[in-house]
Amino acid sequence: MRPIILSLIAVVSFSPALTRSLDAQEGSSAFEPTLSNKTRAPGKAPSGMVWVPGGEFSMGASTNGHGMDEMPMASNDAGPIHRVRVDGFWMDATPVTNEQFEKFVKATSYVTIAERTPTKEEFPTAPADNHYQWWTYVKGANWRHPLGPQSDIKGKENYPVLQIAYPDAEAYAKWAGKRLPTEAEFEFAARGGLSGKIYVWGDEFRPGGKWMANTWQGKFPVKDAGEDSYAGIAPVKSFPPNSYGLYDMAGNVWEWCSDWYRPDYYKTLAEKGGVTSNPQGPDSPFDPAEPNEKKRAHRGGSFLCNEQYCSRYIVGTRGKGEVNTGTNHLGFRCVKSAQAIAAK
Repeated sequence: MRPIILSLIAVVSFSPALTRSLDAQEGSSAFEPTLSNKTRAPGKAPSGMVWVPGGEFSMGASTNGHGMDEMPMASNDAGPIHRVRVDGFWMDATPVTNEQFEKFVKATSYVTIAERTPTKEEFPTAPADNHYQWWTYVKGANWRHPLGPQSDIKGKENYPVLQIAYPDAEAYAKWAGKRLPTEAEFEFAARGGLSGKIYVWGDEFRPGGKWMANTWQGKFPVKDAGEDSYAGIAPVKSFPPNSYGLYDMAGNVWEWCSDWYRPDYYKTLAEKGGVTSNPQGPDSPFDPAEPNEKKRAHRGGSFLCNEQYCSRYIVGTRGKGEVNTGTNHLGFRCVKSAQAIAAK
């Protein structure tokens, strides 16, 4: 396998599929009120976690031309809007940090997928005519060296861990006695009890001129101007939390969810009618753009999202990623079911 160097913006570790489609959606008036559960938190919060009460809400986002604003790169994979019910759960207040992940590695001697020697069969050479020129395969990129072998994470203990493939995130969650969130859980948590808002915090991108998330400013993909004080990844808790006390639910880094990705999944749920309880995602993955790749859902957007190219810091919108692929703008956080704690 030969490394493919296409640009300096997004560094991908051991990805067999460098093509990405960054879809965008926007808010809509089709939302019904969120009905939060009245159940109190079952005891003291586990360290670093906050209680999300669960409840019934309208899930998804409207496509361009049918919502409140026109946003770039529209797609139908976040619609139609449909009603969902989720049980209460605990959620990490922030994405998992370098410091937290290092504790896991030291305790278990775990080796991430990006640190393993790949086979040619697992990771065939990506096509040279890939037109997404800001995506780059960099040999030697991993969580310790997120931008390649010349980079490191010294002094970045409180930054989100990066270059994490889905099995890596799953292994950490199991070690921590937790699990990865479903898309429904992530979206309910991100909305913080609000209904139909464009962003995690409301309908205005910069309320009172205040930056609310780490996103891209400037001409994409030439240079991130860093007007929000960060060019690239920011430490966790650099921006205000939502009403549940959760940080970075939009922007900074994409986050893995446990659902397989299919663009038509919401259509399937909506056609059944009624309210879907605790949806776990489709039984199998399918992305028509790359039908042979097994993909899981991403949520939240990243510092690369911007009004010119990708606006998926908009709550309710979706991302996707091949399960063995890590990048320098993809992380994760964990959840814990209330029943699991009560059973102890």
